[in-house]
Amino acid sequence: MFEKGENLFNVLFEAASEGIIVVDSHQNIVASNIAADQMFGYAKGELLNKPLNILIPTRYRDNHPKHFKGFLHHSEKRQMGHGRDLYGVKKNGDQFPVEAGLNPFEIEGETFVMSLIIDISIRKETQRQIKELNNELEGKIQVRTRELEESISKLQNLNLNLELEIKKRKEAENRIKAALQKEKELNELKTKFLSLVSHEFKTPLSGILTSVVLAGKYKLEDQQDKREKHFNTIKSKVHYLDNILNDFLSIERLESGKVNYKYTTFDLSKVINEVVYNANVTLKSGQEIEYPQNIDHIILRQDEKILELVLSNLLNNAIKYSPEDTLINFDIKLEKDKIIFIIKDEGIGIPEKDQKHIFERYFRAENALLNQGTGIGLNIAKVHLENLGGKIYFKSKDNEGTSFFVELPLIKD
Repeated sequence: MFEKGENLFNVLFEAASEGIIVVDSHQNIVASNIAADQMFGYAKGELLNKPLNILIPTRYRDNHPKHFKGFLHHSEKRQMGHGRDLYGVKKNGDQFPVEAGLNPFEIEGETFVMSLIIDISIRKETQRQIKELNNELEGKIQVRTRELEESISKLQNLNLNLELEIKKRKEAENRIKAALQKEKELNELKTKFLSLVSHEFKTPLSGILTSVVLAGKYKLEDQQDKREKHFNTIKSKVHYLDNILNDFLSIERLESGKVNYKYTTFDLSKVINEVVYNANVTLKSGQEIEYPQNIDHIILRQDEKILELVLSNLLNNAIKYSPEDTLINFDIKLEKDKIIFIIKDEGIGIPEKDQKHIFERYFRAENALLNQGTGIGLNIAKVHLENLGGKIYFKSKDNEGTSFFVELPLIKD
């Protein structure tokens, strides 16, 4: 049975489309799959027992041992190279851009690190081409604008006494400029959207693949807790992808006018329990959600599903942008004709200069760029709440946490 499991692990290891390299605590390569061998230009098995430095550009080799020791000391799964480009070196000396995720694990008391490596040469080339297209578009807009300005100048010289005609020409110019600007913004939005979708799906899927591979290594009964850890990671990633798809579907419905709100009468406690239960799946170590228990008497007439969507989005954001061992407070206040939901965290907060843009679609605050996210959840929540006769606002300080407030009428006619 063990041999069959080991064979299955080897099949998964070799079948992975991404390169996988495992090193020991001395930075010696102890395993590599076919994809990694081919990526770096080596024959199968040629990398075994070689130092990891042969795959790293010369200019980074001196500092790499120090970074590696620091990583082993903290011993946590993470992505390499936040905020900078990473490169690998092939056997022939050629360098190429890569993405790499690090995953430490132990076998029989010895520490190993698994690296999931992706060759992003095609992505870099695509980004370069997109940048060239955007620059070309900007050039065309400038040329077109200059042509319009020259045309208007000629008209002004020819029609000094025809102020009404000049006014009409200027209005036409402004409409054309607005159309060109809108076209440019649409292209930029499409580029940003495609890049966002690619990144937001690629990272969770890579995490799921890594967790599947690692879970397959723990075959004994006393390793069940380690298997559960990786299964929980898979659940969390799938839950995250499901939320992204729901957000995209919500945008499509809102823009096409296909949203039909269904007002029903329901117990608030049912919605709150569902929202908190789902949020518990994504809690970090030591995080807790404090929420009211004595709300069985509160009855609402609203769109139950939309309220659940909005509150889930805010609660998941509070979890995502708060560190471990923090409290997330979920409070409810009743007033004469409305109900107020308050979700307060102890997280990174929102920088003051970013606060005016926080409800704009695809916008992400400067201090949140390294966290996963699409930047559309708050925009969707705001539009839905306004359609339901409510509103959303917040109070926040950088590094001191954020409080979001949702107001809704108690009875929606």
